[in-house]
Amino acid sequence: MPDGAGSFRLTVREIIRETEDACSIVLEAPADATTEFGYEPGQFLTLQLPHPEGAVARCYSLCSSPHVDDAMRIAVKRVREGVGSNWVNDTLAVGDEVECLPPGGVFTPKNFDEDLLLFAGGSGITPVLSILKSALAVGSGQVVLVYANQHEKAVIFAGQLRELVELYPERLHVLHWLESVQGRPSRALLKAFVAPYSSYTAFVCGPSPFMETVTHALRDCAVPPARIHIEKFQSLAENPFEMTTPAVADVGDGPTTDLEVNLDGETHHFDWPRQSKLLDFLLDKGLKAPYSCRQGLCSACACIIDEGEVKMLTNEILEQEDLDEGYVLGCQSLPLTDRVKIRYS
Repeated sequence: MPDGAGSFRLTVREIIRETEDACSIVLEAPADATTEFGYEPGQFLTLQLPHPEGAVARCYSLCSSPHVDDAMRIAVKRVREGVGSNWVNDTLAVGDEVECLPPGGVFTPKNFDEDLLLFAGGSGITPVLSILKSALAVGSGQVVLVYANQHEKAVIFAGQLRELVELYPERLHVLHWLESVQGRPSRALLKAFVAPYSSYTAFVCGPSPFMETVTHALRDCAVPPARIHIEKFQSLAENPFEMTTPAVADVGDGPTTDLEVNLDGETHHFDWPRQSKLLDFLLDKGLKAPYSCRQGLCSACACIIDEGEVKMLTNEILEQEDLDEGYVLGCQSLPLTDRVKIRYS
């Protein structure tokens, strides 16, 4: 059964030491939560972790693929003075249970038959590996990965990547960019590398300076914004597991919008008060709408507007290409038109 905030208790089934500073964790969802924990390649989980000064929430990407792997797996790299990452690497043990929200995020390809150009820096390989494995398993396009690390011993999933190259020699090309050998990736060098693949769809995840350099190189090669996808995580200002749902305005208190919602294969119709945020309203109505931070800092609550308009109070995560495709953040959306039709993909 779910705990508070719509979360569930997941069991740690295995911990694999990937490098000196990183491990991957196999997690098992309760038998009655298989639907909630179905996920797309590139999505993430939000975990609540213990801390002497109070529990903290952290988002960790899934490195497993729903098309290949039987179990969910996340990877966590130690961060200097990182409360969550150090606890996971030092204390978490097989058999432990962790409180977790269902998967979220929009960092996933819409079409796995496209040619993909993947960039990962450090632990940014986590969602990228999920995408890569899925594309090779169910897609038909070419896959190119540029994976940047400080040195060879810092390369997470080196063995898996080597095996995948051997399995798909005609479709997968991996370039390991080691700072100890090649120096830091520069805009000019990356531009030269990107040029032959400028028709590919790009996915980028890693430290902010790395992602900024890669994005500039892609734009220098005239890769359109709609084919550049960036995974960004912002620090959560509040713990979503401890946040309460604000009171929702009564329908009789003011103007409303005719709302149609498609969620988990079911269609619902409501009168949506104009002053109530979409996520708050749906939760108040008993719907299990996805969410994580509820602060506009992640994309777990993202949904698609098929009709009508909304305004977002805060958006720190969706790119222009996401907005162009109709994505909005449910936790920040207020209705603007008399009718709004949304769906959760």
